[in-house]
Amino acid sequence: MTALDPALVTDWFAVHARDLPWRRPGFSAWGTLVSEFMLQQTQVARVVPILEEWLRRWPTPADLAAAPPAEVLRAWGRLGYPRRALALHACATAIADRHGNVVPEDVDELLALPGIGDYTARAIAVFAHGHRHPVVDTNVRRVIARAVQGVAQPEAPAARRDLPAMAALLPDDLVEQRAFNAGMMEIGAVVCTSRSPRCDECPLAAVCAWRLAGSPAHDGPPPRRQARFEGSDRQLRGRVMAELRASDVPVAEAELAAVLPDPGVRSRILVGLERDGLATRAEGGWTLPA
Repeated sequence: MTALDPALVTDWFAVHARDLPWRRPGFSAWGTLVSEFMLQQTQVARVVPILEEWLRRWPTPADLAAAPPAEVLRAWGRLGYPRRALALHACATAIADRHGNVVPEDVDELLALPGIGDYTARAIAVFAHGHRHPVVDTNVRRVIARAVQGVAQPEAPAARRDLPAMAALLPDDLVEQRAFNAGMMEIGAVVCTSRSPRCDECPLAAVCAWRLAGSPAHDGPPPRRQARFEGSDRQLRGRVMAELRASDVPVAEAELAAVLPDPGVRSRILVGLERDGLATRAEGGWTLPA
């Protein structure tokens, strides 16, 4: 194991952090929560413009909770994984009803909200409220694996292992720990990337256990790769959702046949969307949920 001086991360982050809305002074806890939902499995560049529009339209949890699900799904647009939009709507409703329209600070209270897991709860507690917790995503796990543990790729995610590993590195100061959490994520996102790490630009290069060991190849199971999108059910679901979002009236099966010609495939996709609460049968065809 390699010791890691937190200042190497925080000093680098102070200079090289990307200018993102949720990092700007005064950004709301609600905005941070919305951004975390949107950033799940979606690139930052796609999230920023939609996030800013959402916060103009729904500046508080109660504002979003009052919106019909169909309107929420239309505003989600092409961010992908639209069940996240419904989960965010349910989360907003719970915050409005249970917490007086204020995003909770306590991790356990955050975990009790719809759609929020270990990472998101701690990210909100740290970045929105300034509390001291380890925040661990895929990027952080990779930086710890290389810089501290000396291996090319991290093991499979495991909160019981990952959270203590990050907690052991956190500085005590509340301001510094917030910057350290964000800085570790940033290094993993833009420098210590999975396939092409830019070690010459890394602030941890001089102390990185993996680099000092000669950057040995990964000798475990191959890293899990994202499933192919082209031709997948996810792509086909997206085509149907685009048709439903674009229409204020039910979309007839005949119209959907233009995007999904195979009747069996079309039926499977529609049944799945209905099961997930993303589409509803209506007289004349299919619509977004009311």
